[in-house]
Amino acid sequence: MSLPSRQEAWGLLKQHTQGDGLLKHAQAVELAMRAYALKLGEDPELWGLAGLLHDFDYEAHPSAQEHPYFGSNVLRAAGYPEALIRAILSHAPYTGVERITPMEKALFAVDELCGFLVACALVQPGRCLSEVKVASVLKKLKDKHFARGVDREHIFSGARALEVDLGEHIAFVLQALQRSAASLGLGESAPTGSG
Repeated sequence: MSLPSRQEAWGLLKQHTQGDGLLKHAQAVELAMRAYALKLGEDPELWGLAGLLHDFDYEAHPSAQEHPYFGSNVLRAAGYPEALIRAILSHAPYTGVERITPMEKALFAVDELCGFLVACALVQPGRCLSEVKVASVLKKLKDKHFARGVDREHIFSGARALEVDLGEHIAFVLQALQRSAASLGLGESAPTGSG
């Protein structure tokens, strides 16, 4: 069976997720996954769908007993590839599914980082990703009070698993998000006032 289209995956995401924050997070992780797939010579469509759908069941099934198991069963029934399902299962450390493939490692590595980069953008004067700098992100990672819901160890261990320097990893994902910042609601603000 061929890979479902992005439009079909978006429809599935919207069926299970209403919150704008989770929808934007799904898009951010999709962007980062597509960028890493291209960098590593992998399939950006498959990797992008893994990013887009990694948390699609989280809003309705947030417990460790249900997420991402519920979603994985839905994806399996809908004919999604097992490699994608396994990547989604492996992004949650408590599932015990070991991250082996590059896609699995990348999904884990970008998930928490995308959330952290969005938080960094939201405290900038213009609330734009273009204002976020790698040095500032590294500094904020040390501040336990900033974006305290983000698991820093996931960010650190994710970069190690990809065998990339943390600063390079941050810069790469940040650039991927900056290219589509407007679609995430974190682009340049339109000029205001009368002229």
